[in-house]
Amino acid sequence: MPSIAITFTVIGDSAAFGTGDFDAEGNPRGWAHYLSQAFEAPCHYFNFSRPGAKSADVKEIQLPRAIETNPDICAVIVGGNDMLRNGFDPLALYENIKNTTLELMSRGTEIIMIELHDPGQILRVPRLLKRVIRRRVNAVNNVYYKIADELDIVLIHTRKIPDVHSLRNWHIDRMHPGPYGHQILAREMANELQLRGWELDLPEITHNDIESKAEKIIWLIRRGAPWFLKRSVDLLPVALILMALESIRVVIEIFASLIRGGTR
Repeated sequence: MPSIAITFTVIGDSAAFGTGDFDAEGNPRGWAHYLSQAFEAPCHYFNFSRPGAKSADVKEIQLPRAIETNPDICAVIVGGNDMLRNGFDPLALYENIKNTTLELMSRGTEIIMIELHDPGQILRVPRLLKRVIRRRVNAVNNVYYKIADELDIVLIHTRKIPDVHSLRNWHIDRMHPGPYGHQILAREMANELQLRGWELDLPEITHNDIESKAEKIIWLIRRGAPWFLKRSVDLLPVALILMALESIRVVIEIFASLIRGGTR
């Protein structure tokens, strides 16, 4: 492993950008910031991620910028926005992420990816919508698992982290980690990189803040409502269709179960 400065580069969406963890001036920090501080050698840290980015954006726009940094380690964190759009195609997601990863690995870069948590365990939405969300999240994770099986990358298994779905770990939107959750992720990544031979410390976990009711209301007004209105044009109709299909699926499963029971 390099004995001099490490170049750590991040590409991806809001999960890589640091959403859910901001400093006093409103600048994003997130797990990547904490991880960059943990290397024993000097670390050159670049983060080209942006909220809303999809896998095609990462491959076509962010990847060329990442290559210019010649990264020793690169986190490729994308898939959540592909999942939330109409026309979600797991195969296209797989091709975009794999091609991005291979391009970096051909230059000797260590790759980090993160499994998606199960938002159904913490979101307060109808049960049927939870099933729809869970199916899409699992489809994204299956892409990650396939790439991890095919390539030698670091995949953080978020769902195996003890008590990962405790609300104290999550931002008010329940889709992004809060300050505490970001630091837990940084620690998990540091541990995995240590196993790969990289020299770094385990980041300390110091933030255990829970948003006050006032902070939650402010976030909902400033960010939550605009996000919902923007996404409702695309996501809401799709969600309604998927919920209808899920209802049909449930009915079919019930009838199939009754038929199997009746033929015994």
